[in-house]
Amino acid sequence: MRFLVTGSAGFIGFHLCKRLLADGHLVDGYDAMTPYYDITLKERRLALLARTNGFRNTVGQLENMAALEAAYRAAAPDVVVHLAAQAGVRYSLENPRAYIESNLVGAFNLMECARAAPPRHLLMASTSSVYGVSAQTPFYETNVTDRPITLYAATKKSTELMGHSYAHLWRLPTTMFR
Repeated sequence: MRFLVTGSAGFIGFHLCKRLLADGHLVDGYDAMTPYYDITLKERRLALLARTNGFRNTVGQLENMAALEAAYRAAAPDVVVHLAAQAGVRYSLENPRAYIESNLVGAFNLMECARAAPPRHLLMASTSSVYGVSAQTPFYETNVTDRPITLYAATKKSTELMGHSYAHLWRLPTTMFR
């Protein structure tokens, strides 16, 4: 199968790509290579993946629709795994626009690509931050998630809601996971 993995240079994305390649799948990565996390580490991860036949990576931002559409068309994915996001709670206080652009506009753009050329499945990562301040631990999927206390959590909850809408309106097989 052909996979498109956003956030391919991140911790989870790298390990997922590595596993998919080991299982014989074709993998297209897409990563913005932003400096929020160590760029050198990301470059090393991508270099390791590039040694494997069946992997190619595009450096680009999800909010750049033209670049994302081109990468999506080239990947022709059977499955899309959306792991990319502007992470970090504290940084959202300093640079809220980065969260809106990457997490909301970026997720919207990816869902639009998937709507235009539907994959068999779209998997989208969320975060435990959507639970906000909860006295109940551990968290359960049935816990209330409509009171995020950070902009990061609000963008991820919004992405969950957009994913649900796309699944309903356009029958796009979508799974959100935290």
